[in-house]
Amino acid sequence: MTNQANADTTSFDQLRELVISSLEDFKALDIQQIDVSGQNPLTDLFVIASGNSTRHIKSMAENLVIKAKAAGCPPLGVEGQQQAEWVLVDLNDVIVHLMLPKTRAFYNLEKLWEASKVRRSHSGRSA
Repeated sequence: MTNQANADTTSFDQLRELVISSLEDFKALDIQQIDVSGQNPLTDLFVIASGNSTRHIKSMAENLVIKAKAAGCPPLGVEGQQQAEWVLVDLNDVIVHLMLPKTRAFYNLEKLWEASKVRRSHSGRSA
């Protein structure tokens, strides 16, 4: 079976649940889900979580990759594992951001995407 065929057998909801349960298993902090469908051509959902240390973030990312592969949804890519202040796991429909709290506070992706969503909704009304 090809990777695409495997990915098709795992629904979006199953993939989201796999991500959340994997992060919960490894005691991720402040797990947030941001629906970016229709806002981002690359993915439908961002999952953002924090870890206590770079080692914690690496462990969460490795566990997520193992579980995703076992479910037939191998990541398209994993970035940032070397420094592990911010590790991105691209599962196509779900992109997971694992960050140290200080890195997460600095980039504040939650606020960035919320502001982007509000701006698009206002510009859509004036058209």
